[in-house]
Amino acid sequence: MNMDNLINYYNKFNEDKRITHRHTIVEYTTAMKYIHEYLNKMNNPKILDVGAGTGLYSIELAKEGYDVTAVELVKHNLMTLKAKKSPVKAYLGCATDLSMFKDNSFDMVLLFGPLYHLISKEDKLKALMEAKKVVKEGGYILISYYMNEYAIITHGFKDNNILDAIKNKDVDKDFHITPKETDLYSMVRLEDINELNNLSNLKRIKIIAQDGPSDYIRPILNKMDKETFNMYLKYHLSTCERPELIGASSHVLDILRK
Repeated sequence: MNMDNLINYYNKFNEDKRITHRHTIVEYTTAMKYIHEYLNKMNNPKILDVGAGTGLYSIELAKEGYDVTAVELVKHNLMTLKAKKSPVKAYLGCATDLSMFKDNSFDMVLLFGPLYHLISKEDKLKALMEAKKVVKEGGYILISYYMNEYAIITHGFKDNNILDAIKNKDVDKDFHITPKETDLYSMVRLEDINELNNLSNLKRIKIIAQDGPSDYIRPILNKMDKETFNMYLKYHLSTCERPELIGASSHVLDILRK
């Protein structure tokens, strides 16, 4: 992965405005639901948020009284996070090298960005192994992935880029996206995620359609009145573990245990 490309992208991208969009609210609400599900089983848990951005998850969890440490690659994002004066302990760093932390020192590790910015299987596996090193035995690793079928349907067919993508060998004969090292995102299928879990010897607890069909219907969500949107959220949270929805979601949330 070209780190300079990623840093330049996030230097221009307003990460704080992301949560104002309703499809992102669905993604965030789902993640927080499952974060709390497992934190509630622990006594005084320590959380590590890797790729924390400007603190969307880490600051909220710290406000709730949890011991939270954040790692962020982009200095601009890190400075924004620190400027919010939260109790989060924040450091500049990368998902593929967490050697600044002792082994077995966190109860939960969040990877809500690194695994769709790391391009190669080797780098993805390295990030998983680093998270595995710093999480305690029996601790949880929660990972967000960006899914292949969503990208094919929207950026390929909906945006009418599919023929050029195939011609340029950005998409293979099986419609699996083959990102280049200079790309910002890497899209995966369930079999790719399963392979990483097997290689890292981490046990899956659950895999969830983190935003389900939300990204496909962004304009509809934005037009909903508050009551209807709240009903949509209720529908989504009641169906997000259904296997028929997982592969077509734009993001999935994989919950693993060491």
